[in-house]
Amino acid sequence: MSDFTEIENELKKLRPIQPSAQLITRVERELAAVESDQKVVMPERFRTKWVWAGVGLAAAAMLLLFVHLRLDRSAQPQPKIVATSPPQQLARPGASVPSQARSTIVPPEFVPAAATQVVYRTEDEGLLFPTGSDQPVRRVRAQMRETLQWQNRTTGASLRVSYPTEEVRLVPVYGQ
Repeated sequence: MSDFTEIENELKKLRPIQPSAQLITRVERELAAVESDQKVVMPERFRTKWVWAGVGLAAAAMLLLFVHLRLDRSAQPQPKIVATSPPQQLARPGASVPSQARSTIVPPEFVPAAATQVVYRTEDEGLLFPTGSDQPVRRVRAQMRETLQWQNRTTGASLRVSYPTEEVRLVPVYGQ
């Protein structure tokens, strides 16, 4: 047998004392003072100034965009005009367009080529007790970057758009 059986038996006999009436009234008073539609249990580490983080990220993105555009302009040599073609006359409405002119006009058609979504941060913001619900939910915030790309198959030109997104999900909590 174990040497701790006596201690275990004594511990099993112990019972907690009843809370005082003063404690119960103070707790009831504090609970009544909370007049919120949603009660959020949020750890201290998530209580930060997200506005300043967003402003900093936006400033950094603008700086990177500015540097990228300046590097593109300096890397491309400026084209020199060797000759100019005579100005073409605009066709009047109802006038026929020559077949040679019709074959040289290429409409710009961009076709979707790629789409990516990169999740670079997720955080658990704690439990939330929505109004009218008897079950808690967990609020999870995900910050992502989505990139969409289109390509013109005839000219080979491509267009890429990248933007940040933020998604907030309410996940049901079971078994608590």
